[in-house]
Amino acid sequence: MLKLGILGLGEGRSTIAAALNSSKIELKMMCDLSEEACKQRAKEFDFHHYTTSYQEMLNDAEIDAIAIYTPDKLHAEHVKMALKHGKHVICTKPFIDDLADAKELLELSKQSGKKVFVGQSSRFFEPAKRQRKDFEAGLIGDLITIEAQYHADHRWFLEKPWALESSFKWLYGGLSHPVDFIRWYLPNIEEVMGYGMLSENGKKGGLKNEDTMHFIFKASDGRIARVSGAYTGPTQPAQRDSGMSTILRGTEGASQADYHELRYAVTDKTGEEKIIIWGDSTLKYYFRFEGQSHHAGEYQNYLEYFADSIEQNFTAYPDMQEGIGTVALLQAMDKSLKTGMPVKIKNILNNYGL
Repeated sequence: MLKLGILGLGEGRSTIAAALNSSKIELKMMCDLSEEACKQRAKEFDFHHYTTSYQEMLNDAEIDAIAIYTPDKLHAEHVKMALKHGKHVICTKPFIDDLADAKELLELSKQSGKKVFVGQSSRFFEPAKRQRKDFEAGLIGDLITIEAQYHADHRWFLEKPWALESSFKWLYGGLSHPVDFIRWYLPNIEEVMGYGMLSENGKKGGLKNEDTMHFIFKASDGRIARVSGAYTGPTQPAQRDSGMSTILRGTEGASQADYHELRYAVTDKTGEEKIIIWGDSTLKYYFRFEGQSHHAGEYQNYLEYFADSIEQNFTAYPDMQEGIGTVALLQAMDKSLKTGMPVKIKNILNNYGL
């Protein structure tokens, strides 16, 4: 059983729920700088082993792994400390916010012999899992192209003061989900081109960076994919259009996985068309808090997958290397927005000696 410490109890709330409901995980301690946050979670989950000192949690020899849900700019330091204390690491996406930290972290992971897993939760949602399973079983033939999108009316989010800082970008905060799906199916992206704009609603809300973006990707084998994101305008009814969708188009079929809706559609190589919608018990597994907020079911799925990877000694993906690759791709996308030109991923990696 994997003995876990959780750092950061905002987003970490889902991981607390996941760990306490899993037969493969034992929650040992939780940690947040805010004692108020610790007390709130202790009361909510009736789990009272908490500390406001990350060092205290790292010093606990019984803890095998640290799950990190702190702000992006702190990930590198927190991952580094965990590895230096001989802990396995689960880190929420995006893995790091500065590729200058990547080389040292790769070296540290190698030296420590500890596993690092990046929590791309969307891969572990039921429709995405089914889409991957069908793809690997050859139901849609060879992949031709992927279209992924994340569109949401997130104007409520602008009430958070840090959402209006110049450092906040929907490119990283939102588009990183569908971009991860692109890399899952086309890991060898070599070039990206995109345009973005700040909508009238975004300007009115005080946003500093693009809230509406469209990108095209080219892989080294010539295949192409596209991603789009729009975050401050009304959306279609959920029956018509999910907030997040990934469409795979293959030589013999096609499939679409939707989120938040537990909805999946596939036309397989026999020509049969199926739409699957999971019922209430699955809904309750994935969404345990207010409405469809937080990601407890996805987190439980990935925690258990990570626990299995340690017990059975296989690599849990996305690993550190893949997490760094996704950050490099996001940085290339950012550069393309600024320059209005295509950007090669290897140029970004070369800048950091990766």
